[in-house]
Amino acid sequence: MSKPGEPGWVPALVALDIDGTLLIPDLENGFSSEVVTDAVTEAVLAAARSGAHVVLASGRAPLSMAGVADRLGLTDLVREVRSDRLHVVASNGSVVVRYAPLEMVHEVTFDASAAVRTVLEHVPGAAVAVEEHGVGYRVNRLFPPGELDGEMIICDIDEMIAGPVSRVIIRDPDSTSEDFVNLAKQLGLHGTNYFIGWTAWLDLAPEGVSKASGLEWVCRELGIDAADVLAIGDGRNDIEMLTWAGRGVAMGQGPQVVRDAADHVTAPVDEDGAAVELRRWFR
Repeated sequence: MSKPGEPGWVPALVALDIDGTLLIPDLENGFSSEVVTDAVTEAVLAAARSGAHVVLASGRAPLSMAGVADRLGLTDLVREVRSDRLHVVASNGSVVVRYAPLEMVHEVTFDASAAVRTVLEHVPGAAVAVEEHGVGYRVNRLFPPGELDGEMIICDIDEMIAGPVSRVIIRDPDSTSEDFVNLAKQLGLHGTNYFIGWTAWLDLAPEGVSKASGLEWVCRELGIDAADVLAIGDGRNDIEMLTWAGRGVAMGQGPQVVRDAADHVTAPVDEDGAAVELRRWFR
C-alpha cells in the first residue's frame, strides 16, 4: 500500500482551509475576496467527483462557510455524487456541521471569561465577538466592514462571556499580527487554545481543540484514517491540521512556521497553489 504523498496514494478525505488557501486574501483590508479562481474551483470539484470526502476546515463560522461551499458548487455536487451532505469543520474545530441544510452535529464549548478579561487588560480597546450560530455574532463593538458574516448584535462583554462558548474573536485594528503573537506568548492563556490570523486577530478556542480535532471527529464518523487525509492550509491555525494529516501541504505565502510544519509546500494562493496540489491526486 502506498504511503501518503507517494505515487499511487489517493486521499480519502481532503481538508481545505478557506482564507489564503481557496480565497485570495486582501491583506490591506484584512479579509479575503469571496471569489475562487476557476482553476481552484475545478480542482476541488474534481476531488469530490472522484469520491474523496472534501471537508472545508476554517476559523470561519458555519454560516459563512456554507456560503463558500455554495459558491464552489460543492454543496450541489456532493448531494449529486453521494446523495449526502457536506461535513464542515468550523470555528477552528470547535464546531462541526452538516450542510445543506445547516445542522450542528458536534460542538465543544469552554469558559472564556478569564482569558477574555486577561487579553482586554492589555488591549482595552479591542473588539470582541462571540458566535451566535446561524445568525452572526454578539459583539462589544462593530468590527471593520467585511470581517464578520451575518448579523452583529451589540452586547456587554460580561453578558457575552457569561456562559460557555465555542469560540471568541478578539480584534484590534491598531495592532499587528506579530503584536498578538507576542501578547499570546506573554499571557500564556491557560485553559484555551489560541490562533493568530494575518491581521491582529486572535481566536480563543477550548483547550485541545483545533482543526485537527474537528477533522478527527469527522474521520471517526466516516471510518477514515488520518493517514488517508490530505490537508492544505496557510495559517498558524492550520499547523495542527497539517501535522496530523497523512499529507499536510502549506501554501507558498504562509508564514515560515507553517511551511516548516508541512510535508510539502505548494505554490502561493495567487498562483492557484491548492489546485496545483489537488491535481497531483485527482484528474
